[in-house]
Amino acid sequence: MDYFPEVIQVIPTDDYKVYLYFDDGTIRLYNASELVTKGIFRQLTINNLFYESCTVLNGTLAWTPDFSYDVSTCLDLDPIVLYETCPIVDEPAKLFRNITG
Repeated sequence: MDYFPEVIQVIPTDDYKVYLYFDDGTIRLYNASELVTKGIFRQLTINNLFYESCTVLNGTLAWTPDFSYDVSTCLDLDPIVLYETCPIVDEPAKLFRNITG
């Protein structure tokens, strides 16, 4: 693989999914509903941490449950695996509200 994908934006949803915006312009959807039932990732189900601590660090999807945004303590996923396994989707227009009125 000559291209090394980087996540540039994430939009988490209430149902443990994350829209991933990659630097090549694609939008992919990651379903983390199984991930949050395992090991250290279980803490993301407490107090809305999945949604509130979801971010981009190291060019990939990450969570910082302590809100430190420290790359050495975050929970992150391999961007290549995300790029190769998550389906391409359209812009999640339903998540955006019309704020102009």
